[in-house]
Amino acid sequence: QLQASGGGLVQAGGSLRLSCAASGHSFRSYSMGWFRQAPGKDREFVAYINWTGSGTSYADSVKGRFTISRDNAKKTLYLQMNSLKPEDTAVYYCAGQTGSSGFQSQYAWGYWGQGTLVTVSS
Repeated sequence: QLQASGGGLVQAGGSLRLSCAASGHSFRSYSMGWFRQAPGKDREFVAYINWTGSGTSYADSVKGRFTISRDNAKKTLYLQMNSLKPEDTAVYYCAGQTGSSGFQSQYAWGYWGQGTLVTVSS
């Protein structure tokens, strides 16, 4: 089970850190990711991290501004978001999978958190 938190209202240029707490014993063996869905749009890939934390990947739209990380001891995934823009406004979801292939597609992920809303005002 995944529980996302940390969303809120922030002005453009500001920062937020999202967290995703996992329950169960398998977190350290899962690849993890963040997706987001803006109103009226499809869910899109944001960031990926492999099970050790040694490999990451980002959508071009967030590269250089967002950082994904994980703490396997705490069974928690993070997304540090800096230099936020109004177009970053969306519900953000954390996701987990046992593999690592096709991670940019939402259909590759078997486990999802409930989502946390990020609103960036201009």
